[in-house]
Amino acid sequence: MTPRAIPMSQNNLPRELNGCDECQMERGQPRPIIDAVGWVVGIPSKLILWDRRAENHRISMETEAILAEYLASNELDQVKVRLNQYRPMDDWRRLRRNTAVAWPWRYTLGTLSVLGETIFPGRIVGGDHYNPYTGTIHIYSDIPAVALHEGAHAKDFARRDYPGTYAAIYLLPCAPLWHESIATREVLAYTDDLGDTRTKREAYHVLFPAYGTYSGSAAGYLLPVAATPLYYGSILAGHAAGRWQAHRDPSLTEHY
Repeated sequence: MTPRAIPMSQNNLPRELNGCDECQMERGQPRPIIDAVGWVVGIPSKLILWDRRAENHRISMETEAILAEYLASNELDQVKVRLNQYRPMDDWRRLRRNTAVAWPWRYTLGTLSVLGETIFPGRIVGGDHYNPYTGTIHIYSDIPAVALHEGAHAKDFARRDYPGTYAAIYLLPCAPLWHESIATREVLAYTDDLGDTRTKREAYHVLFPAYGTYSGSAAGYLLPVAATPLYYGSILAGHAAGRWQAHRDPSLTEHY
């Protein structure tokens, strides 16, 4: 989990995704009752990450600006960002236009992914994520490190020759450990190059326990009889490792 930038030799996202909506970053209209329900549903994520901003459905302009700068610096103009927004019809259109993903993947797993987002709105059930089939980042947490993490996923998928296959591999047991480590290491490298010590420390504190959920799930798959203690033990280990790494990081210790 040491910092390592994603080498961006190519961007395979089609131009048809650029400008097919009004703007790259869009916000959902205020919906106090819906967002309050979403905040309550997101309590487990707040506890896992130990951050009350997780799935709070109130994204600040700072988080938006940090993510926008990251996408611009990596020339990811085709990536759409929905900040606490539910626009399934637009996502269905983006699914059709994303020719970087082969049609067999788009109209099978891609259809299921958008259908899931349609039936279970993230605005209620939360879950910051990048959908590679539509080239869309969905953000519900006001945590810049988490937003950058999803942007890193977009960058990782954009450079792949076969993003549909790469996305399908993610569904295999233990495979998310690979994808998630790439995105986390990219965030650490990016914030290091930028000199953004606050977001880098935040990445250690939040992304490491988040990675613990994936390692815990993988461990539980291999040892199902101990799935629950392994899952929560991995989260605690992630918190400990993240804080230890932040403590040892020279770029952070010199700013104390």
